[in-house]
Amino acid sequence: MKLSEAVRLLRVKRPPAPYGARTLARCYSIDDVARVARSRLPLGARAYLDTGAEGEYTLHRNRAALDMIEFLPEQPRRVTSVDTSTTVLGQQIPLPIVLSPIGAPRFFHHEGERAVARAAGHAGIPYGVSTLATVPVEEIAAQTNSPLWFQLYVWGDRRDARRAVERARQSGFSALLLSVDTNVRASREREKHTGLDLPAPELPLLTFFEGALHPTWVWHFFASEEISFPNIGPPDHRSRNKIKEMFDGSMSWQDLGWIREVWDRPILLKGVMRPDEAVRAAEAGLDGVIVSNHGGRQLDHVPATIDVLPGIVDAVEGRLEVLVDSGFRRGSDIAAALALGAKAVLVGRAHLYGLAAAGEAGVRHCIDILATELRRTMALCGVRSVKELDRNLLRWRDGGARSAASAGPGAERMAVSFEH
Repeated sequence: MKLSEAVRLLRVKRPPAPYGARTLARCYSIDDVARVARSRLPLGARAYLDTGAEGEYTLHRNRAALDMIEFLPEQPRRVTSVDTSTTVLGQQIPLPIVLSPIGAPRFFHHEGERAVARAAGHAGIPYGVSTLATVPVEEIAAQTNSPLWFQLYVWGDRRDARRAVERARQSGFSALLLSVDTNVRASREREKHTGLDLPAPELPLLTFFEGALHPTWVWHFFASEEISFPNIGPPDHRSRNKIKEMFDGSMSWQDLGWIREVWDRPILLKGVMRPDEAVRAAEAGLDGVIVSNHGGRQLDHVPATIDVLPGIVDAVEGRLEVLVDSGFRRGSDIAAALALGAKAVLVGRAHLYGLAAAGEAGVRHCIDILATELRRTMALCGVRSVKELDRNLLRWRDGGARSAASAGPGAERMAVSFEH
């Protein structure tokens, strides 16, 4: 090859910057964005973002289980376009993706929920807002036209929880996610090793010493308004004292009574890992369940959500909608969950990495990555729409015994779908 020909092949210009954020120019996957995010965060914030409970077996199990899934594409099949739209809780959305509720996102970027809400609005997908949001629900609602879902922790003084639900309803939130897997907060040991000991929301002194290596984060942290939890108390440091009263183990099925008095819209139970619990939710008239182990951040040594999802879908027999979260990092992961019967997938860390890396632009870029991967996976599988995703496209690398055993009662009939 002549030198002149080789020069023409060289790419000397930089790739385009997604949404103007140069730091995202070479981020082609969620893992790429995560590396940028970690480089921008001091130690305590990184620990809060990445850690799991106790030995972190469930944290790693979520990914390991998704990695065991194999696709069996139907080819050749004409697929000139792919339709990723779906309907969740009666609302049509362009992607089967929901941005999951996360507490205190302003630890990762000074705009926090404001940036995430705008990104969700750009994509037209729902955004779940935590009880422990660091921005008032009224202000979050002003940032987006997309569906907003309010995630509720129930604790001792029901008056505060009731007021939080009423404010979300008045702000136009369209669904309530009732978390059932956080009655008592887990021990996250990697957080503690950095000096971070939530639910006390103060960052350890080490984080600020290390802040010299992350001056942009430190500047915005001190230049922005004080971090507080304005949806459970006053919008100042006094709301942080409320957290010490939470996670007291007092929530039960009886709480549905007062919740229905103040909430007249869809309710989903978040944190379901057993088919019989999902059936009870259906019998109680709930609109959906979210199969979740809290991203491996609560009870350790529980199954991966993708393992129990099929049994739960089968058990409810279409009486309510089934969604899933925990460990999803690829569009192919989302395709697998939809094929197993989920209506949509909630992504938590996958969008927080984008928030930490580049604010709103980073979240938008992460949504684009997942959407592109989902479309590509569907096209390569010979699937034209999410309605065509089914279990015949999948098998487990170990032949299915593992998924059937861990899915719980009623899941045995799933095994045949995954046998070699």
